Amino acid sequence: MKPAIPDWNPETYARFRGLRLRPALDLLAQVASVPDGAIYDLGCGNGAAGEALTTRYPRRVEGVDASPSMLAKAGETGCYAALHEADISDWSVKDASMIFSNAALQWLPDHAHLLPRLAAMLAPGGVMAVQMPRNHMAPSHRFLRDIAAAMFPDRFNFASYEASVATAAGYWQLLAPMGTVHAWETEYIQHLAPTPIGHPVRAFTESTAMRPFVEKLTTDEELAFSAAYDAALGAAYPLLPDGAALFPFRRVFFTLKV
Repeated sequence: MKPAIPDWNPETYARFRGLRLRPALDLLAQVASVPDGAIYDLGCGNGAAGEALTTRYPRRVEGVDASPSMLAKAGETGCYAALHEADISDWSVKDASMIFSNAALQWLPDHAHLLPRLAAMLAPGGVMAVQMPRNHMAPSHRFLRDIAAAMFPDRFNFASYEASVATAAGYWQLLAPMGTVHAWETEYIQHLAPTPIGHPVRAFTESTAMRPFVEKLTTDEELAFSAAYDAALGAAYPLLPDGAALFPFRRVFFTLKV
């Protein structure tokens, strides 16, 4: 088996910067105001949301991420007063004016415990604003599980699979006792440009949803897995005449003001 992928690839992730940034901007547009104090960008990645945060709130913005390579890219933006390499599960701070997280918390389990813990870090009047993908039952993500389990049953078993991301209503019910909550879901129709190799949807998922699968495969196994995934994607997301594809993608959002 090849060595596990040690870190995120900022360049691969950044290929779809516009599509990944739009939900962050949509989330930020729903935050009217926050009290004085530091803002924390949890799972800041390569710093894609840094400029939007500092422009909207010209104050101290700090980034938190577990990936050294992503933090290095975030540092190049010049948007962050400080960057912290940390696992969000263990990270803590006091009196945050806003805890902002775009497409990061879906990687962490037990939101029923995680989100109240984060909310407790907010200053009075502070805001937690979160966006996460909720595309786990779409063909793009379901095929990954189904194909992996069929091709490599010794390494993949999803018989008891449960998605880590709940519905907007579920998050509203969880957080409402702590303050004022707004929660919603949006399905984005993403136009993915043609790719020289493989299906455009595979190009979108390979830097995120595919990573946990590919990490457990040899090089030859990865090629076979990718070919089977491409074939399945072609049936679910037919190519347009120019080789592009339309990729519906659902995301869940919520804000909490304490």
